[in-house]
Amino acid sequence: MAIALIHRCSEMRDFLKGKRIVVTGSSSGIGLETAKVLAEQGAEVLGVDINKNFDHVEEFYRADLSDPRAIDALVDVLPDGIDGLVNNAGLPPTRPAEQLLAINLLAIKRLTHGVVGKMNDGGSIVNVASLAGFGWPQAVEAIKASEALDFGGISDFMATHNITNEGGRSYFFTKEALIVWTMQNRWTWRDRGIRMNSVSPGPVATPILGDFLETLGARAEEDARVMDRPGEATDIAPVIAFMLSDLSQWIRGTNIPTDGGMSSNILCEMHGL
Repeated sequence: MAIALIHRCSEMRDFLKGKRIVVTGSSSGIGLETAKVLAEQGAEVLGVDINKNFDHVEEFYRADLSDPRAIDALVDVLPDGIDGLVNNAGLPPTRPAEQLLAINLLAIKRLTHGVVGKMNDGGSIVNVASLAGFGWPQAVEAIKASEALDFGGISDFMATHNITNEGGRSYFFTKEALIVWTMQNRWTWRDRGIRMNSVSPGPVATPILGDFLETLGARAEEDARVMDRPGEATDIAPVIAFMLSDLSQWIRGTNIPTDGGMSSNILCEMHGL
């Protein structure tokens, strides 16, 4: 038994060996750490970002994901034989609401549908959502309406559904909609064995943490009081790596809170537990 366990641990060191994985937002924060972990586990990492950084990637593609034409051009130049896609690129809540909807939601959908055509059977898609998406059940009407949203209709959609930057609402909405979209696609590509899941970090000490503190104010202070510490990119990247591996093949359409217990704390408080 001991020999078998040692052999299994040895296999785990390269559990992504031979897999070709696209990581958006690969130049900093969670994306950079994810690229590092994937490369260490034997994956061929294709990095995508608007800012150049060739660290931990086999190939780097510079792309502005706010532009649908750039997304389509990116899909065209990406190679076939992709085994995984990490939709990590996103903007913080201090950015204009229209940009948030474009990059944090619509770009993810457009890129994913394009990349699926270049994916191997048995592939994995991981969307980096957020604890900010926890309240999605209260936003179902707007989320359903966003299913038909395209880049040209963002302004009208925001006006109709009161999606503004006040209190970070535009950011929260994109993460709520992303979690729901993940659940909706639980079986979309099941005939090819391609699965989609999401990972929802809590507050993480990345270059954009200050943007969250600025936007959320007292709410962020309360979170900081309850939590033992902010998360680190090193807390999130291994979870993403696991979800890309063959070890997670039967996890589908699931949102995985990776938040130091914050989502459990919210649920307990909601239900008096």
